[in-house]
Amino acid sequence: IFAEFKQRYGVMKIHHELNLELQPLQRRCSPRRISRLMKELDSHSVTVNKWKAASASKTKVEQRPNLLKQDFSTTGLNQKWTADITYIQTKRNGWCYLSTIMDLHPRRIIGYSFSKKMATDLVLKTLESAVKNRTITGDLIIHTDLGS
Repeated sequence: IFAEFKQRYGVMKIHHELNLELQPLQRRCSPRRISRLMKELDSHSVTVNKWKAASASKTKVEQRPNLLKQDFSTTGLNQKWTADITYIQTKRNGWCYLSTIMDLHPRRIIGYSFSKKMATDLVLKTLESAVKNRTITGDLIIHTDLGS
């Protein structure tokens, strides 16, 4: 049954299907037995959790001019940085968030922070991390998508 349904069925669905097959034979199989057998066979159902978009911010985002205008070229360090937040789904904590800042000259991550909550503090920690790693002299553009 597990293979027949492309490894999508878990214990309860296999229990239901198996008992439908065993019913004419007047036999039954418990979910506990199915669970134990699945553990012994190291069989895990493939589950896909639906992605949920983060709730929209209640504060209005102030529009800023796009200073980069798709020009990602640089002549040295600390001229142009980009920042973004990545959503990462984990088994233990659900959705977590990774905030990063990249220097466009070497195209390397220079600051990051990770959190269970997407909050302003996450981005501020990332900026602090980047500033600790670099000595900034002259003009610096930090480009974001004006998200949260």
